[in-house]
Amino acid sequence: MRYLSFTPPGEERPRLGAVIAEDRVVSLARGDLPQDMLALIQAGPEMWALAELVARQTQSVWPLAEVALGAPLRRPPTLRDFYAFETHVRTASQNRGREVPAEWYEFPVFYFTNPHTIHGPGEGVKMPAYTQALDYELEVAAVIGRPGKDIAPDEAMEHVFGFTIMNDWSARDVQRKEMKVGLGPAKGKDFATSLGPWIVTPGELEKANAGRPGVYNASMVARVNGEERSRGNWSDIHYSFGEIIARASQGVELQPGDVIGSGTVGTGCLLELTKGEGPWLQGGDLVELAIDGIGVLQNRVVLAT
Repeated sequence: MRYLSFTPPGEERPRLGAVIAEDRVVSLARGDLPQDMLALIQAGPEMWALAELVARQTQSVWPLAEVALGAPLRRPPTLRDFYAFETHVRTASQNRGREVPAEWYEFPVFYFTNPHTIHGPGEGVKMPAYTQALDYELEVAAVIGRPGKDIAPDEAMEHVFGFTIMNDWSARDVQRKEMKVGLGPAKGKDFATSLGPWIVTPGELEKANAGRPGVYNASMVARVNGEERSRGNWSDIHYSFGEIIARASQGVELQPGDVIGSGTVGTGCLLELTKGEGPWLQGGDLVELAIDGIGVLQNRVVLAT
């Protein structure tokens, strides 16, 4: 299933829904179902099965092109972002004048970012007044469905509700200074993260399974103002989502709704493409991130006022 948050024509309040037949949206507004995405995820597998049954039987249908999409998960409990694509790590390290740290090959690493600045598809993303180097980052993210602690890599997919596209917006000039101090990224990241356009359950991706837990043969593409800038493949990831989730859950319990980003695919940001020199995103730029099997996440850069 592809679960989403949407607002039908003529209405103001978002609904929980699902995409069927590629271009139709059905509402899951029924008394025995949770009415927002986080509540659905927290309700567990039996409720997910009921939601899927309702989605396939409901008669409340709208053309996808006529509804307004919102962030599929507006306020996740936590938002972790990993650093799992080797090509991106190598290029970013070279831009900083160093080799890939040996520790990167020992275990997947991540940082926590802001779960309260989530943007959905079609929403404008304000460029912070404190940056002159705004960048996009093309990533895939897993959404945890079942809680778990010390999860084994080969059991990790039992804990995943689904996957979505993630844009880890970055203020590169600020990030560069923060990282020199030895902490961060912080203000270089916490102003915006985009998720969407919906959450795709693992079964929808199974035909593209690449043989590792949570890894699929799926192209990843970024366009700015219609021009392709980045292209990679999910299967290029060094650490599988099985390994990522195992690391994230070591000694702590992951909660339903937690979002876990992959980190940027190789070539998936301007930092890589311009060797850290820019040009960077400008006000009015339209950024589109696309992943096969998931969809397209689109946001326009808005200048802060």
